[in-house]
Amino acid sequence: MRVYLLVLLVALAVTLLTVPLAHWVALRTNAITAVRDRDVHTIPTPRLGGLAMWCGLAVAVTFASGTPFLRSTFAGPGGQELWAIVIAAGMVCALGMADDIWDLDWLTKLVGQVLAAGFVAWRGVQLITVPIGGVTIASARLSLFATVIVIVVAMNAVNFVDGLDGLAAGMIAIGGTAFFLYTYLLTQAQNPGDYSNRATVVLAGLVGVCLGFLPYNMHPARIFMGDSGSMLLGLVLASAAIIVTGQIDPEKVSVGQQLPAFIPILLPLAVILLPLLDMTMAVIRRLAAGKSPFHPDRLHMHHRLLALGHSHQRAVVIMYLWTAVFAFGAAALAVWPAREVAVGLVVAVVLALVLTLGPLRGRVRARRTNPGGIR
Repeated sequence: MRVYLLVLLVALAVTLLTVPLAHWVALRTNAITAVRDRDVHTIPTPRLGGLAMWCGLAVAVTFASGTPFLRSTFAGPGGQELWAIVIAAGMVCALGMADDIWDLDWLTKLVGQVLAAGFVAWRGVQLITVPIGGVTIASARLSLFATVIVIVVAMNAVNFVDGLDGLAAGMIAIGGTAFFLYTYLLTQAQNPGDYSNRATVVLAGLVGVCLGFLPYNMHPARIFMGDSGSMLLGLVLASAAIIVTGQIDPEKVSVGQQLPAFIPILLPLAVILLPLLDMTMAVIRRLAAGKSPFHPDRLHMHHRLLALGHSHQRAVVIMYLWTAVFAFGAAALAVWPAREVAVGLVVAVVLALVLTLGPLRGRVRARRTNPGGIR
């Protein structure tokens, strides 16, 4: 565990130190988010934070490759997969930077996302088996297609939820932490003599870059991650989830341990359940209105929380809370029986609902009795 924490700290430190460089590049290239009707920020803000995130991830993985404890993880095909994730993350980071600077059309971005996901799959990170029941995807083409779909959906899901200061980075840090703990516990169960694991390395770096970016991104944000950051986070998280499915032996692992790995692929990622739901609702909403699924609006989950009366900071904390409920609820299946986890999850959901809606009742009554705002 100490080595993984060290990898996390390296990613955190490098990201923290390189954000000023990303800020400088954004100013020089005019990669600045103007204030639009659908935005909640009030001043133009640089948006190339993904550049610092990629630097943190690349340095962290390089550092991990040199540690004796993790050296075996980088040997053979496993090492190719880890470097493929870093390279593909660099590809989507560059794509996002180009979009942040020149505002690419949606088709160009989609083609770039498919190419990056295809590269990861080509280098070995492929969805071949489904943990529950040991189902195998027999066709190589179908495996490639499924992998690309999972990664592209994850990238766009994170991108859709990136609408408030600190929201996407914090949600992925929380979900990534839960998934990190799950992969570590899974490795302990499967390989008692060797705790080195590729997915755990990737997730340690992912959590580290999110934590390193957050001090600059919390409200009021000094820099946004932009598409370069949101797509990077989605690709890395989805790739880690796909790696996990390849290490599970259905005959050795309990159903409780299989579920947290199966759910991320089905959803495709349990730790980004809220972004995925937000994206799905947005696409349905826009298509029903006869608009493009990429047409922007102010009806995302975070916008609705603001409309309910929450402050910017409280809306972000509420989204953090719901992410923790779902992500740690899934990870808990690796430790406790499913029935106990279900009971705890119900209690957590009720508490989250109370915290989400409870404080608003008094405000709603006040608005109804005093619609003119007279005190």
